[in-house]
Amino acid sequence: MKNSEPLLPFYKFIATNVSVGIHAVDLSGKTIIYNSKMKEIEGFHFDELADRSIIEMFSFRQHESTLMRVLQTGKKEINVKQTYWNKNGHEITTINDTFPLYVENKLIGAIEFARDITSLEKLVYQPLRRYDEPLTFDMITAVSELMQQIIANAKKAAAVKLPVLLIGESGTGKDLVAEGMHHAASPDPEAFVTLVSRRSVPSVLDKVQELLQDDKPYTFFFERIDFLSLDIQEQLLEILQSLPQSKYMLIGSVGSDPITLIEEKKLSKSLYYFFATMAITIPNLTDRKEDILPFVDDYFNRHRERFASNVTDLAPDVQDLFLQYDWPGNLKELELLLDEIVSFMTTESTVTSDLLPMHFRFKVQQQDTSNHEPEFFMFQQQNDVMPLDAYLREAESYYVQNVLNLYEGNITKAASALGMSRQNLQYRIRKIKNQ
Repeated sequence: MKNSEPLLPFYKFIATNVSVGIHAVDLSGKTIIYNSKMKEIEGFHFDELADRSIIEMFSFRQHESTLMRVLQTGKKEINVKQTYWNKNGHEITTINDTFPLYVENKLIGAIEFARDITSLEKLVYQPLRRYDEPLTFDMITAVSELMQQIIANAKKAAAVKLPVLLIGESGTGKDLVAEGMHHAASPDPEAFVTLVSRRSVPSVLDKVQELLQDDKPYTFFFERIDFLSLDIQEQLLEILQSLPQSKYMLIGSVGSDPITLIEEKKLSKSLYYFFATMAITIPNLTDRKEDILPFVDDYFNRHRERFASNVTDLAPDVQDLFLQYDWPGNLKELELLLDEIVSFMTTESTVTSDLLPMHFRFKVQQQDTSNHEPEFFMFQQQNDVMPLDAYLREAESYYVQNVLNLYEGNITKAASALGMSRQNLQYRIRKIKNQ
């Protein structure tokens, strides 16, 4: 257009200073536009992306990239939440609006506008952190003998700064124990560093080397070292073996039995031996149900103090449900459920069964249908009853979405938990979105 050239400085200023990330790619997935906000979110410079497809640069598969999907379908995708890992190995979450770009009805690329909600997601998925308190051992609910012994062992390891391996499924609280160890040994809350491991992210090594330049007595928590490639694990071991043990506290974690991980070539035997000076297994929540109700009480106490809410307890029948349920997502699932419940409470002080989210009632019903009357999963008022087809669609939507949330958007893990193929789950998600 003849008159567009005078507007170019304005377009450049908008793209540079707008508060949303902008990322545009051509048909091959190569970057054409990458603004300052997107650089702030993802950590890349334009020059690093210009000659490479985004599939090479980020830790997601082609069908998981909204930009690549829009290139394939030619259809826009609005308000899509995407979680992936940036250049620095940090998990980030964005809400994306992604559009196909056409010139004279010919697709030439796609452009994405991304809103960074990482801080909000951390608030949701780590409720204890919202209170701006150090996560000390005192904040960990340890009524059961299992957890009391874990805390005792962790305190011993912290006192002598032994390398420690934390073993446990996702959501069991490995991060809480790690940070508790740090606060037991150090007065500096800023010296606790979590390094998230991903197979395609060698920057874990770079970050460690960078922090070591500070000459500060850090506590390094290497979360899920079994997600690192074996080559990077060996390089990490070389670095850690060179550090003075008395200065740094070194904590690693794995998501399952380390011996099995070694056999599956997901964990270096030498790195395991390094961290396993003391190995601490954190049990699933279903194996320490004595901790459930005390944890709920602690949660409600903090909520009342911070938000001046009225919530005080669970009704007896709800307590029974909490103790009966298997909690496949462990402590994280319990926190998320409480978060969801209190967000809908106004003047109520007791959580009754009608305040439980429908997806949770559905999961309990699935787990053990013998203990409940059919009315358990019905709405509370007769005039709330909806046609069965509509109800089942709504129940499926709730259930699928919350399983996805439980596994942090990981389609493969969610599909496995739901007992279906990845393709089947993707089909159901598309179907739900189009309803």
